[in-house]
Amino acid sequence: MTHTIRHGPPAVHAATTSPSTTVPDRDTVATRLLAGSVTRSYQPIVDIDWDAGLDPEKFFLPPQLLSLYDTPLWHTMSESERIELSRQELANVLSVGIWFENILNQALLRSLLHDDPTARHPHYALTEIGDETRHMIMFGRAIDTAGARPFRLRGWRLLVVNLLPHTFRGSLLWVSALIGEEIFDSLQRRMMADPQLQPMIARLMRIHVTEESRHIRFAREGVRRRMQHAGHLERLIVGNVNGLGGLLMYHLFTHRGIYARAGLDPVEAQRQARANENFRRARLMGFAGLGRFLDDSGLMGPLARRGWRRGGFLD
Repeated sequence: MTHTIRHGPPAVHAATTSPSTTVPDRDTVATRLLAGSVTRSYQPIVDIDWDAGLDPEKFFLPPQLLSLYDTPLWHTMSESERIELSRQELANVLSVGIWFENILNQALLRSLLHDDPTARHPHYALTEIGDETRHMIMFGRAIDTAGARPFRLRGWRLLVVNLLPHTFRGSLLWVSALIGEEIFDSLQRRMMADPQLQPMIARLMRIHVTEESRHIRFAREGVRRRMQHAGHLERLIVGNVNGLGGLLMYHLFTHRGIYARAGLDPVEAQRQARANENFRRARLMGFAGLGRFLDDSGLMGPLARRGWRRGGFLD
C-alpha cells in the first residue's frame, strides 16, 4: 500500500556518496529504498489538486530556465506570450519525461526476466516501475490541466525511442537512467520553490524530486557495482556512447514545434534559443553533478565529453 507524506523532499540528496566508497550489497541498498518507498511515496491523482485552477499571471516553468529567456526575442514578447512559451516548454519537457520513463520501465522489466524474483533488488526495481508509471500519469494529467497538448514522437525520434529499450543493459541501463533523471532532478530542486510558478507545477516537482532521489540512488549504486567488475570494452563503450544523451536532449528541448505552438517564428526562435547563453548555463547547472559522477566513475570518455559539450552541458 502506498502512503503519502505531506512535506517536501528530504534535505539531503540520496545519491551524494563518492563513487570511490565501498559499494553496499545490492539487496542491502534495495531493502533501504523499499523502506523509504513505504514512508515517502505519493499518489499524484489525489496528492495534487487538479481542480484548483490556474493563475493567469504565473509561469509553467520559471522564466529564467526557459530557452528564450533574455534573448532579443524575449524582450519583444508580452508577459502573456512569455507565459504561453512556458506552457509549451512544460508540455515538451513532460512529454519527453513520459517517453523516457516508458523506455526505462521497458528496460527494467526486461532485466527482471533474468533476476531472482524472491530477492529485494528486483522488488525495488518493480517498486520503481510503479513510481515511474504514476509519474507518467501525473505528467499526462499536468499537460492536460495546463491547457496544452502533448508532443508526439515522429520521424527519427520515434525510431530512436523505440530502439532504446533494447540497448539499455548492464551499466548502460544505469547510466541511461541517470541521464534521464539527474539533470531534471537538479533543475527541479531549483525550480520548485519559485514564487512565479503555477502551484500545480510546484507540487508536481516536489513529488517528482522526492521519489526520484531513490531512483537516482538505485542507479548510482548500479553503476558503482558494475564498474567494480566491468571489463575494458564495457568501460570503453559506455564511457563514450553516453555522450549521445547530450546531443539528443539538446535537439529535443529546442525543436521548432515548441515555438510554433507558442505563436513565434519557429526558425528564428530556435536559432536564438540554441545561441542563448542563459539557456546554456541552465544546462551546465543541470548536468554538473552527473558530469562529476561519470568522470569519477571513469565513464567520461573523449567522445562522451565531446557530445555533452556540443549539447551545451559541458564547457
